[in-house]
Amino acid sequence: MTDLITLHPEARAQLFTDARTANTFTDEPVSDEQLRAIFELAKYPPTAANTQPLRVLYIRDGEPRERLLTHMNEGNRAKTASAPVVAVLAADTDFHEFIPRVFPIRAQMRDALAGDVQARERMARFNATLQIGYWLLAVRAAGLAAGPMGGFDADGLDKEFFADNGWRSVLVVNIGKPGPDAWFPRLPRLDYDDVVRHA
Repeated sequence: MTDLITLHPEARAQLFTDARTANTFTDEPVSDEQLRAIFELAKYPPTAANTQPLRVLYIRDGEPRERLLTHMNEGNRAKTASAPVVAVLAADTDFHEFIPRVFPIRAQMRDALAGDVQARERMARFNATLQIGYWLLAVRAAGLAAGPMGGFDADGLDKEFFADNGWRSVLVVNIGKPGPDAWFPRLPRLDYDDVVRHA
């Protein structure tokens, strides 16, 4: 079946079959250029009405990292403290302000969404989550490992870092080169016949 996938086998391995969630990292730095390259690749796949609500806050060392650690669950603190860079991936609930620019064929959507906060929040979270999948693959494409985590106090983190805007945290991701014993054993995946039906 793999001969039906046109992506080169090495790229398939890097992005999918060999890639893993990293739990330890080396101290090799991650450059600003690498972080920009990740975004420049991840921005292209689709979102509803091209809304692109994903926002990224990169946190390196120092006082901002210490502030972040206070909102991480205990089991995630040590690896978050040691990663070269940590990304807080968020959904921008004010994404509608960009609609005239990113979806000019229906610029009026901006005004319709401005008055519907609940619809905006649902749309922002769904599409940002979709973009997170693309972003994680872009991290791998950059030759780095990602350690995504949902174990954090989202309300506390949002008050800490996003009090002045409409960003709402969705996921925290450690980024870097994998360190010693970075991987847990590979867990089983469901088979095609477990998850697919044809109508």
